[in-house]
Amino acid sequence: MSNTLSTFLKLHKISFLLAVLSFVFYFTFAYHLERTDFIKLLTLFFALFFLCFKLIQFQKLNFKFLLGIGVIFRFIFLFTEPNLSQDFYRFIWDGHLVANAINPYLHTPNELIKNIATIIPNANQLYESMGSLSAKHYSNYPPLNQLIFGLAALIGGKSMFGSLVVMRFTIILADLGIFYFGRKLLKNLNKSPQLIFWYFLNPLVIIELTGNLHFEGVMLFFFISSMFLLSIEKWKWAAVILACSISIKLVPLLFLPLFFTYLGWKKSIMFYLIIGSTSVLLFIPFYTPEFIGNYTKTLSLWFSNFEFNASIYNIVKRTAVQFNAKPWEFIKIYGKITPILTITVVVLFTFLPKRKDLNKVLASMMWVLAIYYFMSTTMHPWYCIFLVLLAIFTSYRYAIIWSAAIVLSYFAYSQPDFKENLWLLALEYISVYGFLIYEIVAHNNKK
Repeated sequence: MSNTLSTFLKLHKISFLLAVLSFVFYFTFAYHLERTDFIKLLTLFFALFFLCFKLIQFQKLNFKFLLGIGVIFRFIFLFTEPNLSQDFYRFIWDGHLVANAINPYLHTPNELIKNIATIIPNANQLYESMGSLSAKHYSNYPPLNQLIFGLAALIGGKSMFGSLVVMRFTIILADLGIFYFGRKLLKNLNKSPQLIFWYFLNPLVIIELTGNLHFEGVMLFFFISSMFLLSIEKWKWAAVILACSISIKLVPLLFLPLFFTYLGWKKSIMFYLIIGSTSVLLFIPFYTPEFIGNYTKTLSLWFSNFEFNASIYNIVKRTAVQFNAKPWEFIKIYGKITPILTITVVVLFTFLPKRKDLNKVLASMMWVLAIYYFMSTTMHPWYCIFLVLLAIFTSYRYAIIWSAAIVLSYFAYSQPDFKENLWLLALEYISVYGFLIYEIVAHNNKK
């Protein structure tokens, strides 16, 4: 053992022990957890959050140590299949379609399964494992995401595990990119670069991105890279990269109006034109006359058909039911109102702030996204990760609380009928709203 390592262990015994415990818990989470075992899932998750907090508290100035363990924790998941999500089966399915020059936006898996089994390796297993809900709908993943799926399918070949490993490496590299550009952006905005560890070591980020293969991490890599380029006044390149972020997940579309007062109207017009042109170029390989209708139809389902871990919607729905509203009709009405309210919120945050610098823009993004999530009918745990990243560029920390509390929503996965426990959802949102109100009052008192 080298003298340097020996000295570190003597000086940082507790931190090393916490890191080892985290390693054991992540390993258990990755290889010895069924998502139906809610108590075990909850215990491991909360234990990992506590250990994350203590590691950052004890080693917040030890850049290499925290970076190193963050990378190690991610590689624990390398040789296992996701255990909290089955979405990756659809990713691999779409990837093989793209690799075989078949447009994933034109046909549902239900339509293709009889004719495609000889073309797509493991087609029947992918079809059965993705679930009936995914199988009956057109793909809703934007074009750059589809190209990554296609690359994973090409490299992975007939092996599902090979495709999975390629996707996982992509997400790990994206997280390292977020770490790199996130630290640089924090420095440019006169904030502590160590704040990035609240994202990089967050158990929700590690488990849901690297572990469960959600591509929010790739979207956030392009997003944070774009914001860094804006901070050094390379706004044209920032527009190109932001279009790439939108082409992974559509969420950054919410923020486009917020750049108007920051850039001024002349630059804004060019900024939006570059984003639009880049997006069109990325969509062109998949464009057909049927594409827009199919894609729009699939996206509209998120507003009018699906509900999971909702906040305000659950309260409003149960109030409406007391007045004899029919739930299956109410969600469609609510789904039509939500986009209007969201647009209103975006417009208010675009024009109300008197001064616009990048700090203000990022803060406005955080509030817009938080309000949108609070109103949404569907709030999967990995959605919260974007909010965690935005929050570290502000003085608000409620998103970190939410990233811990949101694991309570996984109770539904332990039930055969996926029925949610409203008491657990109430506990989740009381903790989030309670801490948020506390922070707002505390901030107002400082003024």
